[in-house]
Amino acid sequence: MDWAALILGLVTAQRLGELVLARRNTRRLLAKGAHEVGAAHYPLIVALHAAWLLGLWYLAVYDPPADLTVAPLWLAAFIFLQLGRVWVIASLGERWTTRIIVLPGAPMVLRGPYRFVSHPNYWVVAGELLVLPLVFGLTGYGLLFTLLNAAVMWIRIRAEARALSPQ
Repeated sequence: MDWAALILGLVTAQRLGELVLARRNTRRLLAKGAHEVGAAHYPLIVALHAAWLLGLWYLAVYDPPADLTVAPLWLAAFIFLQLGRVWVIASLGERWTTRIIVLPGAPMVLRGPYRFVSHPNYWVVAGELLVLPLVFGLTGYGLLFTLLNAAVMWIRIRAEARALSPQ
């Protein structure tokens, strides 16, 4: 197995594991009386992330350019972003999901990276969508998905802000 396949295999396994965790947390929150907001744009997020990852598999593993190499500094940056991802998930605990789930009466999470920045998970994801393609020298690909993600995040953050604003 080459480095690109190993890296993408690990990222794919991570993402699938996160989907399992998110689904479990979503079910628990809904059972506690929470409700989902912004469900209409969720398939767009799933499609964006699936296309990004499948495209990376194609471009870096199945049909790579002859000169494809793994850039160690970009790989280190991606690993650093994974530490941020773990920090976000740990800080939100059972409230971490991939959907916008509002639990009435629950206080805002203000620990971990949430003490320093709004939407830290979205910042991590934006970094990942750019940096992982850079690991394989796919600069244009990374920029394209970063721009597409920015458009989707514009929709999502507005939906989340409406959901969390005092009524």
